[in-house]
Amino acid sequence: MLKVTNITKRFGELTAINDLGFDVTRGQVFGIAGPNGAGKSTPNPRS
Repeated sequence: MLKVTNITKRFGELTAINDLGFDVTRGQVFGIAGPNGAGKSTPNPRS
């Protein structure tokens, strides 16, 4: 199981994500879908 908890991402004074969390269980397919510019990569620590 993958468990993600308490992710917050800020850009200066703007809080883009506040307290994001999710669980992905073994065998489950997980993805984030949305249009370009919707913020799909914002939770990525490399962005």
